[in-house]
Amino acid sequence: MNSFNVTAIGNIGAALELKGTGENQYVRFPVIGNDYAGKDKQGNAREVTTSVYFVAFGAIAKTLADNVRKGDQVIVQARVQANNWSDDRGEKRYDHSFVVESFKFGRPGKESREVLSRNAA
Repeated sequence: MNSFNVTAIGNIGAALELKGTGENQYVRFPVIGNDYAGKDKQGNAREVTTSVYFVAFGAIAKTLADNVRKGDQVIVQARVQANNWSDDRGEKRYDHSFVVESFKFGRPGKESREVLSRNAA
């Protein structure tokens, strides 16, 4: 059981590149979300953009790399994994990764829509 799990809905922020070989394949990618951030002085709605990086391994990584393009919407289920280490000076460092457990395809982005329309013609 994982202590922390997250669900993220957003758009892929960069082209996905599969790295590694065999069972060690992985892909690291940003998911971008836009949230309402109140109104400016003129009363116009403002948005704030948040970018969170995820990492996927194995079959999930391959499926993402083969089928998802920049701008596509995804719904990602991930677990939070601690990455703690000591640096060269012996100081403790703390970080975390969002490791994809599953995902669903959302709305296609501009690049995917262009490919779909070319294939339909």
